[in-house]
Parts: sequence; C-alpha cells; structure tokens
Amino acid sequence: MKKFSPLNSTIAVGFLLSLSVMPFSTTAATDPSFTDKSVDQQIETIVAAIQLPNIADKDFVISDFGAVGDGKIDNAKIINNTIELAVKQGGGRVVLPAGVWLSNGPVVLKSGINLHLQQGAILLFGTEADDYLPVVKKRWEGTELYGHSPLIYARDVEDIAITGQGIIDGNNDSEFHPWQKQQQPDILALRTMGIEGVPVEQRQFGEGHYLRPALIQIFGAKRVLLEGYTSKNSPFWVNHLVYTEHATVRNIKVDSHRGNNDGIDVDSSRYVLIENSHFRTGDDSVVIKSGRDKDGRDIARPSEYIVVRNNDMGGEDGIALGSEMSGDIRYVYFTDNILRTGMAAIRFKGSNDRGGLVEHIRVRNMQIESFDNLFWFQLNYPGVLQGGHPSIYRDIIFDNITVERAGTVFEAHADPQAPIENVVLKNIRIKHADKTFVLDNIKQFQLQNVNINGEKVEGVLNWLKP
Repeated sequence: MKKFSPLNSTIAVGFLLSLSVMPFSTTAATDPSFTDKSVDQQIETIVAAIQLPNIADKDFVISDFGAVGDGKIDNAKIINNTIELAVKQGGGRVVLPAGVWLSNGPVVLKSGINLHLQQGAILLFGTEADDYLPVVKKRWEGTELYGHSPLIYARDVEDIAITGQGIIDGNNDSEFHPWQKQQQPDILALRTMGIEGVPVEQRQFGEGHYLRPALIQIFGAKRVLLEGYTSKNSPFWVNHLVYTEHATVRNIKVDSHRGNNDGIDVDSSRYVLIENSHFRTGDDSVVIKSGRDKDGRDIARPSEYIVVRNNDMGGEDGIALGSEMSGDIRYVYFTDNILRTGMAAIRFKGSNDRGGLVEHIRVRNMQIESFDNLFWFQLNYPGVLQGGHPSIYRDIIFDNITVERAGTVFEAHADPQAPIENVVLKNIRIKHADKTFVLDNIKQFQLQNVNINGEKVEGVLNWLKP
C-alpha cells in the first residue's frame, strides 16, 4: 500500500511518471440497447419505467374511529383497525390529522393503503420494546431473521404509501436506543447463522435480544410512494426498502442522528427513484445494499436500476454502497446532489465474507463541501468471519464533481484476487486536499481532467500487489 500526501510539485511529477498512458416486460432490464444510451437517457429510461401506487381516493380519518391526539392515549389498535377497515372497503388514505398520535406498538401497512400525516400530525411511537412483539420476519443488516417489529412495517404488499407533511417520531425515550451497547452478541449470532445457512425460522431474536428495529421497513412490495414526511429519533435504519420493486421517494426529510441512522437503505430492490429530499443523519444519507454474506448470495436479489437525484445530504457519510452487497448492485445513478460535511462523502464497502459484484455505477454533477474522505473504497470492511469471498467492484465513473475540501481524495483497499477495476475520475475539481491517494489493489484507475490543489493530474494507474 502506498500513500501520496499532500500533493505538491515533487509528488505530482513522481506520480505522473508512474502512469500508463424480478423481471419487467418493457423496462431497461429487457432493453438490449440500454447500455448504449447516454447517461441522461439511461436515467430517464429508468425513471419513466417506475410505477406509482394505485390507491383509492377515499379517506379514513382515525379520529372518526375514536383515536385521540393528545400524546398520552394509546392509538395503536385504532390505527391498525382503521387500516383493516379501509382494506375491506377497497383501500384509501388512513389520515392522521393535526395532533400527537401515540402508538404503543407497530403500525402495519396493508396493500392499497396510504398512511397520510397531515400538517401538524405527529405519529409518536411508544417507548417499551415489548410492545413491538410478537416477532416479524425482516432483514437486519443484510440477514433475514425474526425480530422486534419495525415501528412501521409492511410485508408482501402492493400499492402502498406514506405521505403528508407530518412527523414520524421513534421517541427520544425509546427503550431501543440503549440497545446499541448490548447488541454485539446478537450480531455475531445472527451473522454466524447466516453464514452457516441456519433456516430463517430458527433465527429468533425476540424477547431477551437486542437488535434494534428500523423506524420503517417495507419487506416485499410493488409500487411504493414515500413522500413529504419528516422522520426523527429512529432506533436504527430510518427508511428501509427490502425486496421492493417500483418505489418513489421524494420530498422527505430525515433528521435523525443516533447510531446507524441511515437516511434510506435500498436493499435488494429495483426501479427506485429518490429525489428532492433532505437528509441529516447519524450514518449514511443514502445507501444501496443487497444482503450479507451467504444469506445474501443465496437469496441473490440485486439492487438495480436506481436513480438518486437532487437531494441535500449531510451525515456521517453521504452516499454509500454496501457493505451488505452480496446479492449484487448495478445500474445505480447518483446525480445532481449536494453533500455537506462528514466522514466520507462517497463510501463503497465490501469484505472477504460478502462476495457480490458491483458494476455500472455513475456519480456525477455533485457539489461537495468538506469530508475527511472523498472517495473511499473500503473493500476490507472489518468483521470477517469466514473469508474466501472477496467483493468485486468495477465500471464506476465519477464525473463533474466540485469539492471545497477533502482530507484524503481517494482511498482504495481490495483483495489481491479481486482488485477494483475501471474506476474513472473525470472533470473533478478539489480546491483543497490534505492527502491525495492511498491505493491498495486497483487497476485501470483513470484520471481525466482532475485538478487537486490547483494542480492537474491525468493518466491511467495500475497499483497491484504481486
């Protein structure tokens, strides 16, 4: 592994001398000419293919059924009963008007339902962990299990939505929050079960276990809309789409700063648009995943045909792929986003347990303020239990990116048997950088019109262990 830091005229000369000059019927997935299109055309092809949910235009206002919005009376049963009633009548909007609507237990969405939070509505979840039992089937950090219910949960549904200008609040005093300090034995047990192929029905992590649930998890869905609402105080990941096809996420706000508070996790999902949203998070703002280790490889459901555009991101990390990427990730487009400050602006992860292939990723037209790491390929992600399954990353282009400040410009670590391949930096302007490159197994690393600290860097670099 070699380090270049910081870039100056001597290092620049030395560096340059080392250079050598679920299928759908009519979508990008079935278009043989898709990869021949321009990036703009590829993005528009994906966006045009995404279907919105079809939900009846009928309102079911929870206060009409006895719910009380005083923040003290438990409305969990009334909210869920109203959802069931709406389903029986052909679906529609289950409306939370202005008020604080306490729910001591999960809200379970069904097909044909739009959970709508009007301006001034707060859906406040109760603090006691036992209220989120019995266990439900879900995915936790890329491995399937049965555990405490996500606070809003849907499984095997079609045509659902969460909309409105209200707030979804996981509760600052939730019993789940301290579980981060108690979770390590359960994490190790679950990962071992996944690697050993223990049947998912035997992966029971309910009472007496400490794996925090997501604020929202949609587990198996077609045609989903998430729009308008604000999320806060999530116990774990905030918005989690698992096995979801045709999802639109727009104009949401995430303001949740606890450990592992990813803004949105797109997990083994296809045809997803995330746009015009605001993320202030305790972890990644937007991250694409596809399962962990053997469990993810066996399920083998990729994340693909995803567009992330016109978002404002600020968190520990900006955008990320992995580390749970064992089911593959491809055809992902990050375009016209703003990244504020944090640890890593663009962080792509994998490990020798994951396997998985990541390819055809495009990141472009970005404005980035200040991050400790700008481009970070962390394919040596810690916690390897088995080994022998290196992750593969290839065909990744970063284009037209302006950066105010970076600690390290580009850091890459990969297994010698699976070096990172065909990464292109072009039209990149970094006004100030402390360090330039930390490279460990990368080939066909291309730099085109890259400017760092006022100096131009171009060429093709192979940096490989023998």
